Amino acid sequence: MPYMSVIIPALNEQKYIKYPIDGLKKQTFRDFETIVVDGGSEDRTRSIARKHAKVTVALRKGVAAGRNKGAVVSRGKILVFIDADTKPSRALLATYADAFKDKRVVAATGPIYPLEKTSRRIRLGYGFVSVPFVKLSILLGRPSIVGSNFAVRTESFIKAGGFDPKLITYEDWDLSMRLKKFGKIVYLDDAVVHTSARRIVAWGVWGYLLYYVINMFMYTFLKRARKNYTEIR
Repeated sequence: MPYMSVIIPALNEQKYIKYPIDGLKKQTFRDFETIVVDGGSEDRTRSIARKHAKVTVALRKGVAAGRNKGAVVSRGKILVFIDADTKPSRALLATYADAFKDKRVVAATGPIYPLEKTSRRIRLGYGFVSVPFVKLSILLGRPSIVGSNFAVRTESFIKAGGFDPKLITYEDWDLSMRLKKFGKIVYLDDAVVHTSARRIVAWGVWGYLLYYVINMFMYTFLKRARKNYTEIR
């Protein structure tokens, strides 16, 4: 039985799926399985992934449903969620494995930086949101872990009920809030991933930030999240 299960939801990601797969091949920590959950791709995503990972299909649409399906078929004690356009650093899984030696820790996250060469503004935006913002959210007791770099004990994931499949967006932050009642959530500076900046490039930095600020207020005060989240390919 692997110690960790790395779960990657994917939909029409034949151009990017090589990044998580290649990154996982180079991990210094080797006791893990890789699960790609396909959401109904019409390209070569599944055929590419099958060469390197266990592939399963999510019958229900949405990233939350995809991650939940991956958790159902997983065997690891720790679930690590990354995205299909995300490349993990070589030490990602080793860093998580070390952190979960502390039995009080139920979930963990780390920095998310751009995968591509981007503008200084975009790099600063990533650096601010994925480092001080997330660190502060954990410190204030309102953890906001981003789904492209999310590790959690399988036992705690099940107790919390997993990701809410009714949420098209904000499903990762919603789960973060439910997990805090089961133990400690930590931020690990060495648990680094690089994810595509394609959405920020398409929307613009300010458009991207405005979307998530509005989403934060909607969830906080109305207990619902935005549903308009178009695919960027």
